[in-house]
Parts: sequence; C-alpha cells; structure tokens
Amino acid sequence: MKILVFGYNGQVATELRALDGDDVQITALARTDADLTDPAACAAAIDAHAPDAVINAAAYNAVDKAESDADTAQIINADAPTAMAQACAAHDIPFVSISTDYVFSGAGNSPWTPADPTDPQGVYGRTKRDGEIEIAKSGGRYAVLRTSWVVSSHGNNFVKTMLRLGAEREALTIVADQIGGPTGAAEIAQACITIAKTLIIESKKSGIYHFSGAPNTSWADFARAIFDAANIPCDVTDIPSSDYPTPAKRPLNSRLDCTTTEAAFGISRPDWRESLTHILTQLDFTKD
Repeated sequence: MKILVFGYNGQVATELRALDGDDVQITALARTDADLTDPAACAAAIDAHAPDAVINAAAYNAVDKAESDADTAQIINADAPTAMAQACAAHDIPFVSISTDYVFSGAGNSPWTPADPTDPQGVYGRTKRDGEIEIAKSGGRYAVLRTSWVVSSHGNNFVKTMLRLGAEREALTIVADQIGGPTGAAEIAQACITIAKTLIIESKKSGIYHFSGAPNTSWADFARAIFDAANIPCDVTDIPSSDYPTPAKRPLNSRLDCTTTEAAFGISRPDWRESLTHILTQLDFTKD
C-alpha cells in the first residue's frame, strides 16, 4: 500500500515516516516537494505520485501567530486540504486529514462528539473547521481525525518543554483549568494508517472522527506525571488560564468522545501514560 503524506518534520509526519516498510510504503512531502501555500501544487503532487491513499499531517498550527496571520493559516489549513481532498476524490482514493479540538468552543465539561456543533474561538480553530467542511463536500472517501495535545520525542511539544523547564527550575506554575487528553503522535500515525486501509474497502465509513489519549487530565497534572516519570524534582502550582494570557484563546474543555472511532475502526483511546513512557525512553529519560 502506497501512502502519500503531506508533512515531513512535524510530529505525526515523523512518526508516519517511521512506519515505512514492506506492508506500507510512505512517501512524505516536505515544503520543497509541495508548498502548502499553493493548493494547486498539492493536488498536482497527488496526481504525480498516484498513491493508494493520502494523509494530511501538515498544518499551520502556530496557534498564537495565526491570530495575526489569518490569510496564510486559511490557505494551509483550509484551501490546501480542500485541493487535496478534491484530487483524492478524482482518483477515488482515501484522504485522511488531521484536525483539532480547537474547532469547538471549549465550554462545558462533557466530551465533544463528532456531531456536536463547532464554534471555534480563534483563527487556528476557524481555519481548521473551514477545511473540515470543504473536505466533507469533496465527494470522495475521507476521514477527518480530530485530536488534541499532541506529544512525542521530537518537535516542539509540552513534554519536551516540561523536561527542559523542569531541569532548569525548582518550581513551575501550570494551567490547571484546561482539561483534555494528551495524545502520542505515534498513536495518531498508526490510527491514520488503520483508517486509510479501512476506507479503501469501506468507503461508507467516511466522516469525522475523534482520537485522543486517556484518561483526561489537566496541563498541571500532566506536568506532574512527566516530572514523576522522568524523576525530576520540580514542584507544580496550579493556576487558572486567566493568569497565563495568550493571543489565542485556549479551550478549557478539550475532552473528545472517541466512541465512534472505536466502533468504526476498532481503534481505542491510547493510554497517554504508556505513550509518555515510550517518549521518555526515546529521549533517554528513565526513572532510577
């Protein structure tokens, strides 16, 4: 099975490249191979490579910067995936695109289902939502996979930031009123492969799905778990989001209901504590 991946050095794209083998041949496209600010070039890449499926693991995900760079975010998060989806529909091949919990308002305490109304509170969430809508309208076999709090041993993410800050400081203040499911990039990559394979033979399973790690937790408690697992003596003090203002509003409720994903594809929510163990091992952080 030949899978074309948009994205190369991102967290999920890196994990997808690691899955390249006899069963699945991964071709990952860097910016020099397919410029995401040129949707027509993205469609042309699909035409040229003639894959069995396409996974879009690229995005404009600088959440705060997007607030002042909305036009670029719109092209990368909405226009480019639209062109990809339309090209895949023309070739009748599955298209899997990764999205985000930021498409929701972040209100309440109940896990968001794929059918819940979207209400993005910032440019990043809005542009990703716009991409979702156009992908669904493309007429092809597709899956939009919303996820949250992506972590891995590479790229920029919360785990790596905490390991760095925890080594530098004796105490940190961490937001405690944002709740969600940390999700390993490796697990997301494997889920995308499974979904793409399924859509080849079961096109009726096209739709929007959720995938996040379990159990749900706060950033503060996640930080404590990281320090404990890495044997770093750094104290964590809980603070509200209002004490840590950012240009883009962060959702307080990032809980995702993933039951339809398990029902359709047999993919259950991964335990982020196991993902964290693997990440720390890769980074050579082992608890004595």
